[in-house]
Order: sequence, then C-alpha cells, then structure tokens
Amino acid sequence: MIWTSRLAYVVGLIATDGSLSKDKRHIILTSKDLEQIQTFAKLLNLKNKIGLKGSSYNKEKKYYFIQFGNVRLYRFLESIGLTPNKTKSISTLLIPDSYFPDFLRGSLDGDGYTYSYWDRRWKNSFLLYLGFISASKAHLEWISSKIQKLYGLKGNINFMGRSTYRLIFAKRASLELIKMLYYQDNLPCLGRKRLKILRSLDIILHNAEVGKLVDPLP
Repeated sequence: MIWTSRLAYVVGLIATDGSLSKDKRHIILTSKDLEQIQTFAKLLNLKNKIGLKGSSYNKEKKYYFIQFGNVRLYRFLESIGLTPNKTKSISTLLIPDSYFPDFLRGSLDGDGYTYSYWDRRWKNSFLLYLGFISASKAHLEWISSKIQKLYGLKGNINFMGRSTYRLIFAKRASLELIKMLYYQDNLPCLGRKRLKILRSLDIILHNAEVGKLVDPLP
C-alpha cells in the first residue's frame, strides 16, 4: 500500500482504538464517538454497518464499532508492526517521518487527551497539556523518542495505575506539538477534541505573555 496522510491517520486510529482479528482478515475499530467511526469509514470507503457494543467492564452498549474484511490492509498493518492482542505488546511501528504527524493525530483522537487550567501561582498563566495513553510503555517510549528526534520536543512518561502509562507534553512543547498535528485546515480529526484545543488556544492567544509563542491553528 502507498502511504498517504489519510492512511497514516487511519493507522493511528487502529493502533489505539482498533484491533486485528486472528483470522488474518478482519479489522475492527471501536469508539464512544460516532463521528470517529464515520470518519474512519469514509476514509476507507467502507459501507459496512456501524454497530453498538459494551466493554469488558460495562455491558451497556454505548460503544460504536465497525468491522470489515480487507486482507491487503491487514497484511500491511502487520508489516508495520501491528498484531492481534496488541494492547500491551504494541511497540515500534514503521511510520514514515513525513506522515508521522497524521499518525500521531490519529493516536491523539484514539487514546490521547488534552487538559488546561489557570495556574494560580502566576498571574495570567493558562497552561495547556497534551498526552497519550497506552498499556504499553514501550509504545509510548517509541512515540516519545520519535517526537524528540523529529521536533526536539521532550515529554514525560508516567505510570497511571492498572497497567496504564501516559506520555505527556506541557507548556511550550504542547503548543508546538499541536501546531505540528494540525498543520492545515480540513484534516481528518475528531471534532470535539480539536474544538477543545481551539478554545484553549484562544485563551492563550489573548494572553499577552504567552500569545507571542504560538500561532493559531489553521
């Protein structure tokens, strides 16, 4: 398969919220956001039915999912490092540097997050953090090293409990990383997460001290 920005974003979603069946054919994406499933289906030109299911912790059917068979895509995903039952075993993936921002945006929409707050210790100090969550520390270490190598941005990995780790970027690093992830308009992304980021950036950009450090998203 030929790498494109859309394919890289799809791989980011599959690496986080997706799974490969053991039959060497089927791929499943699960999300609590219907928009994410619909975007995924559109990018892959899927006509498969979108269903609802529960989780291993909650049987209430509140998670959307789509399942489809594609041997060619399955083999491609295996060739870059994805496997069935990847939750704790996922590690390095073979993502071209030029498409890493699209992959990372998919990862953010899958198992990533942002949060922001006013720091009461400093006047007019509004802080924005961006993070990625995984049950595989090795995978986060790979993402961290890749970001540092490509963009010179350093993050920190912390253990969150229940076999879960997070890679977090703070302050200037988070702002620079956001500019890299959303490098132009109309990119595939989860709307609610981008809107949350835009609202935070709007506050930052109205802060005379911090606003000089980052341009608004396109």
